[in-house]
Amino acid sequence: MKEINIARTIIDKRKEKGITQEDLAEYIGVSKASVSKWETGQSYPDITLLPQLAAFFNISIDELMNYSPQLTGADIKKLYHRLAKDFSEKPFEEVYEEYEALIKKYYSCFPLLLQMCTLMVNHYMLAEGKARQDELLEQTIELCLRIKQENDDTSMATQANQLHGICLLMLNRPAEAVDLLETDECYFTSSHSALLANAYLALGRADKAEAVLQGDIYSHLMTMINEVPMLLSINMEKPQKAEEIIERMFSLTDLFNIEKLNFNAVLILCLTAGETYTAFGRTDKAMEYLTRYTDICCDLQLPMRIRGDDFFDHIDSTLDKLELGSDAPREESLIRKSMLCALTQNPAFATLAELPEFQNLLKRLEEYTIKGE
Repeated sequence: MKEINIARTIIDKRKEKGITQEDLAEYIGVSKASVSKWETGQSYPDITLLPQLAAFFNISIDELMNYSPQLTGADIKKLYHRLAKDFSEKPFEEVYEEYEALIKKYYSCFPLLLQMCTLMVNHYMLAEGKARQDELLEQTIELCLRIKQENDDTSMATQANQLHGICLLMLNRPAEAVDLLETDECYFTSSHSALLANAYLALGRADKAEAVLQGDIYSHLMTMINEVPMLLSINMEKPQKAEEIIERMFSLTDLFNIEKLNFNAVLILCLTAGETYTAFGRTDKAMEYLTRYTDICCDLQLPMRIRGDDFFDHIDSTLDKLELGSDAPREESLIRKSMLCALTQNPAFATLAELPEFQNLLKRLEEYTIKGE
């Protein structure tokens, strides 16, 4: 990523003055083609022209150069996980001060801004009071908008758009989320995995082709599983249909061993199934899935991370290439606590609170949480 953004400065300042490239070229004493190359980033102005350009636009040379410090992918990943750890151990506002300072310092480092958005989406709930939490989500939306509007990387813009939508939903503004996701068609992307796999096969790289296809299959599996809670909520008036959805999804997760691949996906399914059966008055079935939820929590392998298995034996390297790697987006101590809170603070399970079996699950999770401290 370029750290010197003189092209953008020249474009903006020229338009502010309301002059053409030809007008600027005539004043500086160069050709119109030279100005065009400056503005497209194909070349930089000669160093001897910088004072003249800065004076013409009435700005400093530093402002003209528009220097923006950047961080490497490795630095961003390291920074993210350190801040995530700090959020789990220190007062929220204390860590937030450093978070805010980093954003100001690297305001043009869009990969960092994207991961700071992800960080806040995963930790805003630790702030005190709903008003403060909503303020943080609004700030995150502003960052997402900056990434989409000022950055020319389509992949990052797509991720920022998704985070924007998540923030709107968390702010209870679903209509805006629908409008955002339906109308911003430029962020819709079709799968290119088959084409890429064919290209690798043509090069005799069957291992690479398999890694691409496995990654695509895994991604689609996760998409299916992540959409089940919403599908169930739509069918709450149809108990038979809802039960069929639950049974089919757990058959799928068992078939592909999702519990070992991505424990969080199955935990969410278990909670959703528990909520659904509780609403139907099927306490026995609700307890069955909440017991499975507790079993998974208490048997988790450390460190908590997404991993492959005998079937998905080519995806570990793909997962490691993710911006945050395959590690969990929150510190493990915070995840442990949230596992207990998912039962104790969920109003859907209020009717189960006095059941000895439910109390036993809470006790197991409390012991698991204490063990991780």
